Amino acid sequence: MAKRKAFLVRLDPKIHDALRRWADGELRSLNAQVEFLLRRALVEAGRLPGKGGEGGDK
Repeated sequence: MAKRKAFLVRLDPKIHDALRRWADGELRSLNAQVEFLLRRALVEAGRLPGKGGEGGDK
């Protein structure tokens, strides 16, 4: 399994609540939902390392 890195994120309570509801609706943890959304955004922007993105290792 790939090693994970942890970091603190400060969110507006309304954003946190909206993400929590979205995660619950998709049967994901809040952490998994945030990672899913970040990964999708990185792919769409062509910036996911290893996926041929601008700033990544190819």
